[in-house]
Amino acid sequence: MPALPTPQLEHLRSLVSRDRLVRDTMDLCSLYSRTGEAKPALDRLAEILAREGFTVERPEGGYAAAPAVAVRYSSGKPGPTIQFNGHLDTVHLPFVPPQHEGDRITGTGSCDMKGGTVAALEALRVVRDSGALTKGSILLTAHDLHEAPWGDGTQLEGLIRQGYCGDAVLIPEYLNSCIPTAGRGLAIWKLTIRRPGAPVHEVLRPANEPSVIEAGAEMIARLRQYGTHLASKTDPVAGPETVFVGQVHSGVIFNQFPQELVLEGTRRWLPGESRYLVEEEFRKLVQQVADRTKTTIDIRWQLVRDGFRLDTNHRFVKIFEDNYTATTGQTLPQGPKPFCDDCNAFWSLADIPGITHGPNSGGAHTLEEWVSIDDMVRVAQLYAATALQFCNS
Repeated sequence: MPALPTPQLEHLRSLVSRDRLVRDTMDLCSLYSRTGEAKPALDRLAEILAREGFTVERPEGGYAAAPAVAVRYSSGKPGPTIQFNGHLDTVHLPFVPPQHEGDRITGTGSCDMKGGTVAALEALRVVRDSGALTKGSILLTAHDLHEAPWGDGTQLEGLIRQGYCGDAVLIPEYLNSCIPTAGRGLAIWKLTIRRPGAPVHEVLRPANEPSVIEAGAEMIARLRQYGTHLASKTDPVAGPETVFVGQVHSGVIFNQFPQELVLEGTRRWLPGESRYLVEEEFRKLVQQVADRTKTTIDIRWQLVRDGFRLDTNHRFVKIFEDNYTATTGQTLPQGPKPFCDDCNAFWSLADIPGITHGPNSGGAHTLEEWVSIDDMVRVAQLYAATALQFCNS
């Protein structure tokens, strides 16, 4: 399917306002909105949209502390719905106020992902101002509870179950070097291994008292064996299933027999695998070690996202690819998704095709976040073109 004609693409570009992109990104980034505490930023986005004349909905999605934002812009005629979806919560790092210099806006959330969300908002304005939407509609959504481990993605899952989803979705996260076509699911786990006895000097340790250090060593060895088994389950794009140990903590001082050992890590699985079976298998393995070592092992299992796969034959993908080429003069390869994002939830819960593509930016999950304003302009034009062609054709 060919891209929009060049004159129409140029017209869409002319409607993109760099000043609005800067203003709204600076506005949203001026508000500290850590995961679980994004209500101020969501309220501000709702105010911006209302000032623009859009009808704003505030669905809770199961999280009343920070109601989400939703806007539906309709042509008034039947047709498909394309969705722009972003999150306004940020990781729990010290707040860095926004600054604008040259092509960059810096500050907390500028990269991940207030800048991308503002680019999607601008695309919605551009479609409206173009008057070119003749069928279907655009749904813009924004929410909290995205960033793990402070959030668990349940607000978006609640929105999807309440019907706040389109026939295809664009996610303006900072990945834009390829069209991600497959990605693994992810859970974060924490194991706390305990023995029953009281704190004691090492030389006074009862002979039959289990060692949490030895139990932890066995647990790590079993997880290594498990990881070797999982490596045989692989996908040519997403890669292999894995289990990873990232932290080990135990002991108070060098010669006190420790009562507790903590292991933390991740479990990643292939798209299409059941989150429930993955968790059940992991819990059985842990219980086997607990039984053999005569310790108790508490498990905290936090689902982050299920796996993800994109149907590359879907017309949505072709429309996006063609308009990307028409607006940049380059082709965009297909590739893996190295992290979990909201496309995973749309695919696993509702079988909705999703493409992750946001403006050039960097410093995600650091104190050095930035986003390119020039590339926000490009993304706004690309989203508007993709939306028009997807809905109208």
